[in-house]
Amino acid sequence: MYFRGRILRTLDPKGRLMLPPEFREILAARGADGRVVLTTYDGCVVAFPYPDWESFEDKLNRIRNAPRPLRDFRRLVLGGAEEAAPDPQGRIRLSRAHLHYAAIDREAMIVGQGPRFEVWSPARLGPILEQTVDDVAQAIADSGLDFEF
Repeated sequence: MYFRGRILRTLDPKGRLMLPPEFREILAARGADGRVVLTTYDGCVVAFPYPDWESFEDKLNRIRNAPRPLRDFRRLVLGGAEEAAPDPQGRIRLSRAHLHYAAIDREAMIVGQGPRFEVWSPARLGPILEQTVDDVAQAIADSGLDFEF
């Protein structure tokens, strides 16, 4: 089960974001009462199902004598991590820190990314989606993935 698609949502005055029903189903199927870990990365808020986050965090914390760039990555990602659980209406609350980091005001775009999803400011995401992806064609081919249209 993977998170797919882009869904525009309006946050309520308390900063709560209504998750799409299919996203809530995936979270419930992954266990941990549908909890997610929200963190900061790439100018957006990234949401991991709780069990996946635990695995990622454990692997990251096993790296010893980390160089400065990795320590800075930990500060951004681990330091920005917050646990959230959907309420009975299927909403998760985005903290002020997350809203500020991602420049999210009243609207947010939820973007499926396979095993996780992202929450973007539509103004930030728009230019990213308008880019051509011709420059990644070689990287995709090098990976062995056959992606022809």
